[in-house]
Order: sequence, then C-alpha cells, then structure tokens
Amino acid sequence: MLANRTIAVSAVALAALALASCGGQQGASRDQVRAVGSSTVYPFAKAVAESLAKSDATIKAPIIESTGTGAGMKLFCGGVGPQHPDIEDASRRMKKSEFDDCQKNGVKEITEIQVGLDGVAFAEAKGGPGIALTPLDVYKALAKAPFGKPNTAKTWKDVNPAYPDEAILVYGPPSTSGTRDAFKELILVKGCETDPAMKALKDTDKDKHDAVCGEVREDGAYVDAGENDNLIVQKIEANTKALGIFGYSYLEQNSDKLKGLTMSGVTPTYETISDFTYPGARPLYIYVKKAHLKAIPGLQAYVTEWSKLWSKGGVLAKAGMVVAPDAVLAASAKAASELPVLDGAQLK
Repeated sequence: MLANRTIAVSAVALAALALASCGGQQGASRDQVRAVGSSTVYPFAKAVAESLAKSDATIKAPIIESTGTGAGMKLFCGGVGPQHPDIEDASRRMKKSEFDDCQKNGVKEITEIQVGLDGVAFAEAKGGPGIALTPLDVYKALAKAPFGKPNTAKTWKDVNPAYPDEAILVYGPPSTSGTRDAFKELILVKGCETDPAMKALKDTDKDKHDAVCGEVREDGAYVDAGENDNLIVQKIEANTKALGIFGYSYLEQNSDKLKGLTMSGVTPTYETISDFTYPGARPLYIYVKKAHLKAIPGLQAYVTEWSKLWSKGGVLAKAGMVVAPDAVLAASAKAASELPVLDGAQLK
C-alpha cells in the first residue's frame, strides 16, 4: 500500500517538474486541468469535468473558466507552462491570427476537436410580440453604420413597417465572445451582403467591409451583457419589450420563460441546428495544448471524457448541446484519441 502511494506521489512530482521545465518556471506546477474560453461551451465543459471526477477519484476535477472565446484564445496562446491553460473552449473556430500568436509564443502543437453544435439564438419573454427576424432586418437594427451610414433607427418599426413600434433593445454578448463573432459572421454580414456593393467591398477593402458589416451600434440599442448568458436570460424575462442573443442551449434550458424567434422563417430547434437549416447554426470546439499532455495529470483523460459524453442521448445532449452528425462525431472521436496537430492551413 505504501509502495503504491509512493509511486503515485512520484508520478505527480515528475509531472510537476516536466511542466515547470516547459514553462521555464522552476517549482511552478499544476496538478489539475485548466480550461478557459466560451461561455456557451462552459456548461458542457463543466459537465465533462464533473463526470471525470466521479468516474476517476485519482483525478482532480478540472478548473473551467468562462472568459469568452476571444479572451480565452489569448490566455491559451500566451505560452507553454503551468501559468497557461491546457484547453481552450470555443464557440467558433480558431482564427488564423490566433493560431499565429500561439506559434509565436511557443504553443506549437495544438489539436482541434469539434465537440458538438449550437445556434446563435434570438429570444424574447413568453409575452413578447414574436418578431419574425431576417439577417437584413437585424443588420439594419443593430449595425453601427448599416450600408455605411449612421444608424438612426430607434424602433423596430423604423427597420421594417411590419414590426412593432417599440424601441430597439437587444441584450447580447461582448466583443470577446465567440457568440458575438458567430452573430457577426452568420447574421450581420449576411444581412449586409444582401447589398451587392457591400459584398464586393470585401474584395476591395476588407477592413472597411468588416467595419460596415460587422460593427455593432453603441448608442444603447445593443447592450453588452458580458460573459454571462444567464444574465441575458434574466434581463429579457423581466422586460417583454427586449430581445436577447445567446447560445441555443440557454434558450432550451429556459423554454418555460422564453421563446425563440424565427430567423428567415426558421425557428431555432435541435433539429434545425443539427441539419444547419437554421441560419445561426455553428460548430463548437475545444483546443488542446499537446505540450501539457504528459505534465498535467488527467489532461488526456479529460479529453477522452468528452468523447464518451457527446453522443445522442448522452450527458451533453441532455444538457442542451446539439449532437454533431455521425461523420463529424467519428472524426472527433479519432481526434480525441490520436490528437493530430493543427497546421493552420484551414483557418481564416
């Protein structure tokens, strides 16, 4: 018994030394996994951490932090060593610029694993008017400078005569959020590019295109609610004239209080997100720092635990995650097992 305990302690000590060596900080170490990133992925990452802790008492439950995808990428790509996280949870794919930052800071080997699907959902309280949204009307309502001109719309009726004469008030994610990035890419830009001139602008002046098509107004019509999707739920539940933007799982978990709004005639549901007929459907990812695999106890086990829980009818599906198609799940399971290195060529 004493011999087994000595071996276990020695293994942890060796892991600590390996990680300290990686980070260039002698004596610094960590004996549990640390993941940062998306508020959308956060509840799923917590569920996986709790499942792992229950299934293996020798592994300390991973630390999961809701920082937002963008802020999490900065932490993840900051370097190798105990002061840097092992996993980045992301509600959109890693950007090429983030990958380059990782490489520059010595984070050379990264594995990308798609863990499921989600949707950028628009919702209101049960007593709301039920606005039938389109990307074009959302763009006109929330863009800082729709089609290059200052946004003067005060009410939804200003945007579309068919909409109610109510002030535009939308609670949504901050600029550090992957949900905000997905909202920009899947909704705002699509609305903006209904104008051929705006679509052409992408090829002639990308920075201007990004500003005109993707910047959100800052005059109070759009309210940054921080990295707390539950706060958005509370805000719109309390105000039937307000709308909210967050991950679909939060809508599903609060279906007794809220209702999802259609986008181009499609309601956000498990089925419409899984088959991508809903315009706001998007994949969810985790990124693994391979340099920490041998140094951090439980890192490989935590990654493996994801693959045990993401099936149809599994723990994550019950928590609100939309399960990815079978082919994607098979590829993800292989990635979780073999941990291939991302080369960055596919990133934008």
